[in-house]
Amino acid sequence: MVTGLRIGLLTASASRLNGGVFEAVVAHAEMIRAAGGEAVVVALEDVFSREDQHRFGPSEVIHCPIKGPPQVGYAPDMVARLIAADLDVLHLHGIWMYPSAAGAAWAKRTGRPYFVSPHGMLDPWITARGRWKKAIARVGYERRSWRAAHALHALTAREAGDIARESGRADALVIPNAGPEVFGAVDRARDNRIAYIGRVHTKKNLIALVEAWSLARRPEGARLDIAGWGASEDVAALEKAVAAAGDSVRFLGPVYGAAKQELLAGARFAVLPSLSEGLPMAVVEAWAACTPVIMTRECNLDEGFAAGAALECGYDAAAIAPVIERALAMPDAEWAGMARAAEGLARGVFSAPAVAAQWAKAYREAVA
Repeated sequence: MVTGLRIGLLTASASRLNGGVFEAVVAHAEMIRAAGGEAVVVALEDVFSREDQHRFGPSEVIHCPIKGPPQVGYAPDMVARLIAADLDVLHLHGIWMYPSAAGAAWAKRTGRPYFVSPHGMLDPWITARGRWKKAIARVGYERRSWRAAHALHALTAREAGDIARESGRADALVIPNAGPEVFGAVDRARDNRIAYIGRVHTKKNLIALVEAWSLARRPEGARLDIAGWGASEDVAALEKAVAAAGDSVRFLGPVYGAAKQELLAGARFAVLPSLSEGLPMAVVEAWAACTPVIMTRECNLDEGFAAGAALECGYDAAAIAPVIERALAMPDAEWAGMARAAEGLARGVFSAPAVAAQWAKAYREAVA
């Protein structure tokens, strides 16, 4: 339990613009409240901040206006507002922007425990992009933030290795993200459909997915639904690929809340052919829908392969297509076994109670 603790959740964006990190912070705030603590969310202000604030329920949410380039996210009043919040613990979610500098400054001034969760942003695929910007960030504030942290947090053992390589610290705390409560059912009738939900971004490898769909032998009526949001250039490239693939592929745009749950719970499989991930919430959410997943090893969720809740695919169209064929041709009994395995993961290692117990222990030990 974290009863009586005010725990700050610091992040670049407390809105849909932050993709899976936003969903992770929403879940983390709910978990803290359920454990008796008080979650205070502090984030840079963006175009969806007010619209998405309701996702944090009764938790206090502080939006800090940005001055200057949004890619940096400099917020002149962020440190002062963090200190004024009188937090017992501060937990940064996501790196490479000004909140890292603000978090380190808060830790130095208060002497209180500071946790840093990179959320996969130290993956080599990520660090290889925008090298000079990240080099400036490392020197300017990231290394200071990593040194100031009571603990660096990894979502997976693989990410713990990335953290050690970048920070020089080999003591990362490994705790997965919690998924939602199970909302699907193994015995629900499913469409012969594969669904993608998430950000539209190069690393998600969606163009290869659409090309693979066109290559795959598919039963009559099978459909690929892609739901997501992203930069205009990425969305335009995806829409062009979808148009070329024909009527069996649909780009739905962004879906949220009950519509997202319905899309996942009615699909036979979810898919994530990603080139780089931390711990993708879309996969954990699919398992909560009792929906098996087609994914790459880069999703860092080997538990899914071990439990039989996921099929492994490759990275190009030729390597993804055979897995699509297998998924769509799978006998009902075999599919039901995979669906039960997905439900087991959602109720077990990725359940909110299991994850909350680990964080309660970490926070309590930090403030002791």
